[in-house]
Amino acid sequence: MDPLAAIGCQDDADIRLDLAALELAAADRVRADLAAPIAYIESLAGRLEAPISGSAARAEALAGLLAREEHFTGDAEAYDAPRNADLLHVLERRRGLPIALAILYVALARRVGWQARVLGMPGHVLVAVGGEADMALIDAFHHGRIVDAATLPPASGREIALLDNRETLVRLLANQATRARQAGDDARALTLYRRLTLIAPTLPALWWERARLERLAGDKEAARRSLAAMRETTHDPELETRIRAAYEALAR
Repeated sequence: MDPLAAIGCQDDADIRLDLAALELAAADRVRADLAAPIAYIESLAGRLEAPISGSAARAEALAGLLAREEHFTGDAEAYDAPRNADLLHVLERRRGLPIALAILYVALARRVGWQARVLGMPGHVLVAVGGEADMALIDAFHHGRIVDAATLPPASGREIALLDNRETLVRLLANQATRARQAGDDARALTLYRRLTLIAPTLPALWWERARLERLAGDKEAARRSLAAMRETTHDPELETRIRAAYEALAR
């Protein structure tokens, strides 16, 4: 099975964020050897294995290792460069987008048995270590800075929320797709949306954008297939109406 399709078939709790992000990066390479980057991540985990209690102490240890010892931080100089969302490049350069760095932090924490998730915010993400009662926050992009939760803006709806594994991977890829669209590279955006629908096949919005890009590329049959897949993911009458209208537009 295609590695990305395999991610799409997994239950969310079974997704290994670092391994999945490496597979997404490998999709852009003809022969990607993931053995070395996986071994490097495992070696980092080995350096965190000493018993550490408390979310604050664990966050400090995690940031100390990745930001201060290994020098992982954000790429502020070339923020929009596609390589910053590619975990293989991030491991090589020690630079990346907030979401790519957060995936590394979270995956490493989980490898040593610590609770950790990505906290999604408008235009940014943080690393959340521990449970809601004693959560410690790390800004991986800004040199592993520890963030006081009291300084965060009030949550509005789902604007600030802990992301599950699939949502985290979708955010990683959608980051790249948005930048491709902004650069006028619809072909690249379509490639990325095809990958998005592989790893998150039940999200209607991804199929909608894929169908739109396929129509723009002149591939009406592919667009119809994507709309049909979208229809299987929803029972929303409003979405059904939009899908029917899109079908009719493709028939013209």
